[in-house]
Formats: sequence, structure tokens, C-alpha cells
Amino acid sequence: MSFYSLALRQAGQTTAVAVTEYRSETSACIALPALRRYNGIMAAIIYCRDAPGHPWHQPYHDLEYGYPVADDRVLFERMVLEINQAGLSWLTVLKKREALNAAFDGFEIDRVAAYGDAERARLLADAGIIRNRRKIDAIIENARRLVALRAEQGSFAAWLAEHHPRSKAAWLTLFRARFTFMGGEVVGEFLMSIGYLPGAHQRSCPVFSRLEALNPPWLSAVATGFDGYGDEPRD
Repeated sequence: MSFYSLALRQAGQTTAVAVTEYRSETSACIALPALRRYNGIMAAIIYCRDAPGHPWHQPYHDLEYGYPVADDRVLFERMVLEINQAGLSWLTVLKKREALNAAFDGFEIDRVAAYGDAERARLLADAGIIRNRRKIDAIIENARRLVALRAEQGSFAAWLAEHHPRSKAAWLTLFRARFTFMGGEVVGEFLMSIGYLPGAHQRSCPVFSRLEALNPPWLSAVATGFDGYGDEPRD
């Protein structure tokens, strides 16, 4: 592996970021999963530039990343994927997504919330998923908290909409008070992936125009005068 610095002017400042270059099974490419860890303009520039043509990243980049989501099952899936990504590459998570779907009963919140010792043992023995006890425990616990949240708010989607818009820092405080295993990257990427924070795509990315037509929550907030994001995507 080799490392180099990528200088980027963001919000009027130049930021040097260490980027990993590696050779995958099929081609030499920039380590896209690692770059997802850097929120805002730099992540969008790199991901939008290099995801096209990649067998795993392009479908997610083109068809899911940054799109508004209102289905609680899909929202829970995104949370599960981001929890699993912590400390790992996004490519690893995408490759294990199908196995995670099967292991966690299609991400049905009520079913996962009912998991006990037998299901936990089954998950820890499943070689097809990421067998991290803390992550598995957090997923089960968060499903239980989502059951309680839906009893109060009607749905996870309604809870998100009620607290929108917020800065990433404010969202992080809220998520940490409500859920577990909520680090800055987990929360930030979760919210970017469902359109509640900007940064999934740069404006010159062809996907951005499709997202504009869908009016994701962060874009709607900016249009009505909210200025708390600080890192809107640029060309």
C-alpha cells in the first residue's frame, strides 16, 4: 500500500487528507470505502468520480446513496450497515449485505427486537456476516429502541422528520441519546445516505440532478433558509 496527500479547498480552507491506494481483485483503484469516512465535499468528489464502473460501489452510488428514504425497514437496514462498517471498509459491508439481510430476517425491526440468546449465538456463528459481538448486540438493542420509538412517534421516519433540520453535531447528540453504537461516522453516513445531511454527491455528479428532483430533506431545508450544514456539496 502507498499513501499520498490529497489537498482540497473546503469552506475556504485547504485540508490535507491521507488517502489509501490499493489494488483490488480486479483493478488498481483509490480506496473508496476509506474515503467515505471523510464527510462533505472531499468524500463526494472522490466517490462520485471513482464509483462509476465499480461492480459494488456504482449500484449503491447511483441508485441508493443520498436518496430520501421513508420506509422504516430500509432505514433500519441502513443503520445496520453503517454500524457494521465501523472500522471496516464499505466494500466489505456491501459484499456482505445479502448475508446480513438473511441473518437479520430482512431487517424486520420487530423480529430483530425479539432476538434472544439463541439468535445472538446464531449470528456470532454465521461466517457470512461481520461477527462482532458489540455490533450484533447494538443492532438488537437498537431494534428494541426503535420498537419503543415507533410506539411514541408512529415510525422511525416520522421521528427523523420531526427533528429535521439539524447540523451533524446536533443530530449526533440526538442519536447518542436515543440509540447505541452511534459514533460520528455511523450517524453522519447514515444521515447522508438517506438524504438528511448533504455530502453524498457533488453537484456535477449526474446523480445530483436526480436527487434534486426528489428534494431530499437537506436540500429542502437549504431552500427554506437553513444554514446549519456548513458543507453543502459543490462542483
